[in-house]
Amino acid sequence: MSYVELHVSPALRFSGLYRPFEEADYVILGVPFDATSTYRPGSRFGPQAIREASQTLETYSLRTGLDVEDLKICDVGDLHVLGDVEKTLERLRLVSTEIVKTQKIPVILGGEHTITCGATEAFGRDVGILSFDAHMDLRDEFLGSKLSHATFMRRLSEKIKPDHIVEVGVRAFGRDEFQFAKEKGIRILTGEDICFQDPKEIAREVDKELSDFEKIYLTLDMDVVDPSCAPAVGNPVPEGMTPSKLLDILHAVCDQRVVALDLVEVSPHYDTGQTSVQAAHMIYETLCFIEKSRRKGR
Repeated sequence: MSYVELHVSPALRFSGLYRPFEEADYVILGVPFDATSTYRPGSRFGPQAIREASQTLETYSLRTGLDVEDLKICDVGDLHVLGDVEKTLERLRLVSTEIVKTQKIPVILGGEHTITCGATEAFGRDVGILSFDAHMDLRDEFLGSKLSHATFMRRLSEKIKPDHIVEVGVRAFGRDEFQFAKEKGIRILTGEDICFQDPKEIAREVDKELSDFEKIYLTLDMDVVDPSCAPAVGNPVPEGMTPSKLLDILHAVCDQRVVALDLVEVSPHYDTGQTSVQAAHMIYETLCFIEKSRRKGR
């Protein structure tokens, strides 16, 4: 029995489209986990809400000229999560590794941002982490816990070299986190840095920071978007990006090096569906960006 069969149960299918696992290039996996959330819990309902929203959207991408219907996507369902964060992350590592070994791209729906810690382990240490997030999440400890949504990037920096991490759009962090990032060589583009820059210029800066990596893990925390556009997140922060600017940046930076994608921190009960729709659209477009690059590289 495979780890996908052992630790995952079927759920409402993302986009309503279906390809058998063996034929798929992209594998949707939900991780309904928010055990360490501290302000507005509820991201455990994110995977289902994003799937529901995805079924309301049209599938043609104007930015790429591709149609999501033509992508080979399989939704395997939701991970069997536990109350224990470390055991949940271990299950996620096993399932993600199995997906990667079949040369498919995991597309993980959170859930809280801690899940990135488990999914990235499928790629070892030789991977660049590109994170779009309002927070640095570099605390050494938060509310007595060493592993949580506020500390996961610190733990990740201990597993891989800190200079493998690029954080974009951050605008909410403590002095100690900022100092740690500077001392350890974590690459940072703050919300202020990108506020008045052209998306192509930002993309050039990001690409420069990631130029040494053949594999890139992309993680999108929906709180990088301004709360006026995506209010239903666990820890909303003012002065974020518009969805259009974020997508323009992603269009410029997503290429065939992207080996996995997660989107996290949608807590759908804090609005009437707006954030879930934004998240589903973000995944649609990002998959088209990746697919366009992959087809050019063939």
